[in-house]
Parts: sequence; C-alpha cells; structure tokens
Amino acid sequence: MTTKKTGYILGAVAGAGVMAAAVAGAGMRLPSAHAEQGPPAGLIKASTAPIFAPPPGAPMSFADIFDRVSPAVVSINVTSRADPSALQRIPGLPFLIPRAPQGGQDNNPDGGDEDGDNRTDRGQPRLPPQQSSGSGFFISADGYIVTNNHVVENAESIKVVLKDETELEAEVVGRDEATDLAVIKVKNRRGPFPYVNFENAGKPRVGDWVITVGNPFGLGGTATAGIVSAYGRDIGETFVDYIQIDAPINRGNSGGPTFDVYGRVIGVNTAIFSPSGGSVGIGFAIPSEVAEGVTKQLINGGKIERGYIGATIQNFSTEMAEAQGLGDQKGAIVADISPGGPSSRAGLQVGDVVTAVNGAAVKSSSDLTRQVARVRAGEVLKLDVIRGGARRVVEVRTGVRPSEKELAANDNTGGGRGGAVPGAPPSVRPPVLGMSLGPLDEGARTRLNLPAEVRGALVENVDQASDAGTKGLRRGDVLTLANGRPVAAPADFAAIVDAAKKAGRTSVLVGVYRNGRTAFLPIKVSG
Repeated sequence: MTTKKTGYILGAVAGAGVMAAAVAGAGMRLPSAHAEQGPPAGLIKASTAPIFAPPPGAPMSFADIFDRVSPAVVSINVTSRADPSALQRIPGLPFLIPRAPQGGQDNNPDGGDEDGDNRTDRGQPRLPPQQSSGSGFFISADGYIVTNNHVVENAESIKVVLKDETELEAEVVGRDEATDLAVIKVKNRRGPFPYVNFENAGKPRVGDWVITVGNPFGLGGTATAGIVSAYGRDIGETFVDYIQIDAPINRGNSGGPTFDVYGRVIGVNTAIFSPSGGSVGIGFAIPSEVAEGVTKQLINGGKIERGYIGATIQNFSTEMAEAQGLGDQKGAIVADISPGGPSSRAGLQVGDVVTAVNGAAVKSSSDLTRQVARVRAGEVLKLDVIRGGARRVVEVRTGVRPSEKELAANDNTGGGRGGAVPGAPPSVRPPVLGMSLGPLDEGARTRLNLPAEVRGALVENVDQASDAGTKGLRRGDVLTLANGRPVAAPADFAAIVDAAKKAGRTSVLVGVYRNGRTAFLPIKVSG
C-alpha cells in the first residue's frame, strides 16, 4: 500500500566530509544466533538492571552512563559515488557533497573506467568519489552494527572507527529503505566487541532524561542530553511513529543511539526539523521496538517483507467525514486501486473509507499502512469499510509489498494524462461550486488521453476565488465521485450538491481524477 506523503521533515542524511556529515536516523540489530551464549568477561552490556540509582530530578552528571555505553558507539566513514537523484532528496540540506579524488587516483574497485576517460563502460560519466560520515552502534559481541540505510546504501567501502580510534572495515548485511535502517558487520575480526541492548518495556515518560552519542560534524564520541518531548510523531514516513527528543542532533548523528538513564537504547536518531539544517531542539528517533524487529529480520535473512493490499489511500479528514454525514469518523479513504492487485481481487473500491482492520480501529492512512504491513503475505484481512453511507466488511488476502523503488516505478501518475484541454469550448452551463463543467465526451477523452474506464464530469473552468479554486482544482480535472456516488455527467454532480445543501451539509467530498490518479477533496457548499 502506498500513501500520499507530505514533505514535512528533513530526513536524516549522512554528511559528506566533516562539514557535510549527515543528520539521520539509524536502525538497530539484535545479537546474532551464535552470540547468544552471553558476553565474554569485560564486555559492556546494558541490561534491565540500573547502572546506578539516578537521583530525583535532574542528574548531577551523565558521565557514568557515557562511560558505560560510549565504547559500543562507532563513527562510520563511507566512500561512495554521488547519486544525482539523492542530492535532491532533502530540500534545504546538502546531501553527500562530492569530493575530488585524492592524489589523482580513481579509487574505483569495479573497473568500469579502464581507459581513463572518466566514463563507465556503458558510456555514463563517472561520478566523483565522495567521503561521508554517520554514526552507528554495536548490538552484538561478534560485530553487528546498526546504522541508517542512507548512510551506507551507495557505499563502495565502509570503515568504522571505535572509541579508541581503531579503524575496521565493514560490509553491509542488509538494508531497509522503508524505515531507513541498515545493519553492517565488521570484517576480518571476530571481536569480542562492546555492545548495547534495545529497551522495549520500560519506556521513558515524556519529560524523562535521555542522552545521545554519535559523530556530529565528524566529531566522534560526542554526547548530548535532553528529554523525551513526545511520542507518536508522524513526520510523513510510512512505517514509523517517531520519538521526539530535544537532545541536540546534528549532521553526522545519523544512526546513533538514544539512551535512557540506565544506558539502554530506546531509539535511533534519524531526523531533525530545522530551518537552518542545524539542531533547534526538535529531533526524532526511531523507537527501539521498530528498530529491533527490522534488525532481527535483516540479520536473519537480509530482507524485509511486509503485507500489501495494492491500494493508494488518503487520510479521511474531519471535513471529509462531515461532507458524508459521518460526524467525527476516523479512517483512510481509498484513492486508487492497483489493477489485478489484492484489493482489486477482493472488491475494494475507490471512495471506500476503511475504518478498521481485523477489528482494530484505523485512525489515519499511515495507521492503515502500518497495520497491513505488519501481517505476512497470504494472510486474510477483514477491512471494515463505509461505502455509499453503508457499512460492510471486505476480506482481502495480502500480497508482498514491493520495494519503494518498485512502487515508484509502477506509479501511474506519469505525464500525458490530465492537465489543460486545448481547443475545448467553454461550457454554457451555470457553474457548480465555482466550477464550469462539461461532459466527458470522446473528443475530450482524446484530448486528455484518458483511459476508457474513467467516467465523470469534465472541469472546463474554475473560479479561482472559490473553495474549489483555492484547493487547486483546475481545467482538465475530471470529477468522478461526489459524496460516495458516481458522477457520469455534470447534471449528476449538480444533483449531489443540491442534495447536500438540503441535508444541511457544509461540504461535498469530491473524487478528482488527474494524471492517472484519483484524489479526494472536500469542497465547501456555499449559500
């Protein structure tokens, strides 16, 4: 399932060189199966037992905690090739700034530029090598380290730097783009290494102290302290409800741990909200229970599988609920169905409002996506839906969620559909809610290159001062649904609006088809 995201936060990134080191989140790994015999003597292992009895109120010092946990935290230095698409990933923040090769050497292990013309064998220009840095931490005595996916996803070589400045080579074990977590492992050395554990039971309360350790701006072994500011922050990422903390997080803290006052890992530093790119006291960490689950799967198999129902969804807002007479109903509205996918086979329809999954209430589109992702492929989900004002249950057998890149490649919002209507004469019909509508005849269908299955009323003009104009409707849009009822012609839409007015509704929920997708907008009813 995919959701329509809003760009909200500066996602955490690995920084190039010292000054471009990244601010992003990391994932964590559990000890591997063959490390379950317990740590050798002298190893550091945070447990559920307090390291010391913290005094009431603000502690006098965090030095005891830092001394215990800092040997398990590492700096991660990555050599990679600049990815032009990734350079634009995070508005307002430089991302992996390229650095010129040192000493004139190509430093290219893949042999793709044998003739020295700085181009690959496929004729593509070679990108310059770059140095970037992030943070990570050992989660097993035999060398497994948690960090962010974006820190290592394009790595040609990885070196980890321990607290005593020992440098070790490492390799990627597994990555999960959806949560931005990755696991790497030290090569050619068995350890034992000091490591820390995840804490999933005794969570700090909002207001409790936490500390972070990492590699900000390339300054490894740096500790910062603050409090838990909030839980359950939705910052536009699909699978994570983040912990908000005010312990300073800066570029290069990507993948570093957040500790409670007992030295247990309660989160992985992953992102900041900042107008400047530096810490302003609003940082976000992936909760340990999410990181632990992903870590286990990556170590055991190197791949994450999530449930998938093949539907694009939106939040079902309060205004949308009011438009359909559903009070304060929460949920997610289906905006699109993947042809031949699980939802299509089960009979789920565009415009359905999903309110529960297997009896568990759905609060938002992100909530629905997470509930579906938690199940295994092949399981049957019972979705409580509202369709045309009536409640029903739709049973969907889940599939395997494609990777984020595959979902993006299969996105059917490409150009050539929707947009302006060249040559279309304006309608003489009176406008409805600030929109002049016309029939979707074959001429209009050809001009817009619309699929045969799309039915509705064509928007020929929009009063920009109307609510429809304010919310972005434009000439060439197709109105396909209104208040859960199909729209086949302008008269259908006018009749639905009249019925909403008579019922005392303040808005009409409209399905708008544009660029191969349907989106739902509540449009205010005037008069």
